[in-house]
Amino acid sequence: MPSIQSFTIAYDALNEFGTFSEGDAITGIVTLALSKETSVQSLFVKAKGDADVHWSERSGDRSHTCSAHRRYFKLKEFLIPESANETVLPQGTHVYRFSFQIPSGSMPSSFRGTYGKIVYKLEAKLSRSWRMNSSAEREIKFVSKAVPNLHSLMSPQVGSTNKEMSFFSKGHVQMDVTVDRRAYAPGETMVITANIDNSSSSDMTPKFSFIWDVVYRANGRTKHENTVCQKVAGNCIKSKTKKEIRCEMKIPVDHILTVQNCDILSVEHHLKVYLDIIFAFDPEVLCPVVILPPGLAPGYQSNKNLGPYPTGAIGGPSNSDFPPPAMSMGPYPPHSGSYEYPGVQSYSAPPPAYPNNPPVYGGPLGVYSSQPTHMFGGYNNPVPQVPSPYGTPFSSSSSSSVLHPPPPPPQFHPAPSAPESQPSLPVPPPTAPAYNLLPSAPMMNSDFLSQSDEGPPSYSLLFPEKADAK
Repeated sequence: MPSIQSFTIAYDALNEFGTFSEGDAITGIVTLALSKETSVQSLFVKAKGDADVHWSERSGDRSHTCSAHRRYFKLKEFLIPESANETVLPQGTHVYRFSFQIPSGSMPSSFRGTYGKIVYKLEAKLSRSWRMNSSAEREIKFVSKAVPNLHSLMSPQVGSTNKEMSFFSKGHVQMDVTVDRRAYAPGETMVITANIDNSSSSDMTPKFSFIWDVVYRANGRTKHENTVCQKVAGNCIKSKTKKEIRCEMKIPVDHILTVQNCDILSVEHHLKVYLDIIFAFDPEVLCPVVILPPGLAPGYQSNKNLGPYPTGAIGGPSNSDFPPPAMSMGPYPPHSGSYEYPGVQSYSAPPPAYPNNPPVYGGPLGVYSSQPTHMFGGYNNPVPQVPSPYGTPFSSSSSSSVLHPPPPPPQFHPAPSAPESQPSLPVPPPTAPAYNLLPSAPMMNSDFLSQSDEGPPSYSLLFPEKADAK
């Protein structure tokens, strides 16, 4: 009777898809069930990622083999360390927990093809004296998030072709193709529009094909594997007519992802739009397509509410009829909170003005009124200023009374506009009269120094009493 009843390995899923990416942590357990007491030399777990390609080519009577291998990472953790003395495990079920951190960097997504594969897996191995090693494996699904120029994949792509007919037909054909964007996730729909000008004497049929192409590389040679995933045919376009064709093509949910960061294996997709013409070469337009994991594709929309404001508002409530600013996606998936809108935290925007949410200012409660809500929005978000109790010299009296009302008289005493209008002010002493010039000094309404044609006034003119005394 064997001593090992079962030996398994399992891991904890991080998301609903059960996938892992660069920098993720892999945790799980190794379960060892023993029917009797057993001596063990070591028990360890490995996590690794490898790419392999292999095919054979025959030339005459000779056969040539092409193969290549790439290792992206290998991690190892001992659950029962190696030692000179064996570890004795009692009868029963033993559970060991492990944890790995996937390295950062660009690594390709998992793939299995006819002539190659990219595999990431966990492997547990149990070593015993005078016994064969026992092992358990579990493959993990890895999706790469290293996608260059992710933002540019949101823009549409346009292609065109022009063909002059010959032999069995006359005239020419013009076709312009537009695809709504360049990247999609499995399960999304491509929208293709083709404007066709058939100025020839032949009838033709527009056709749409979604193709994925795998290229294997080893020993300076390449091997291609081409597969047509979907094919759609439109209605016939008669001679001397123009027509616009619209086609919607859904990508299968379990479709293979694009692989562009592996030097020995690549997976590429493209859309082929062509016109099927009898007895003529078919004009065609090829549009490259990138298949990304769910959540990373540019067309993926998130309905999360951002920060304390409603979705689509930045800095506070807005009554604007314009749509909110477009969210810029980076080379990483969107974060929660306000990180999806850079710069939100840098504004000192006021909180939303709700009926039960009175504004808070630096002055006494009830002295200052709240600013109207139309002053703040997603497109006009000034930094709020603390209101001054005396208003602002650059605002008119009417606007100042709305935004900065004067404080009550018992709390503040504004400066007088004229001495006679404020009887409550103290009367100045009679020995020092204010605002009165010398009685003997004449009033001068002009600058006499600027009068270059006349001489300066004489001393007797300015001080006649002192001149008579002399």
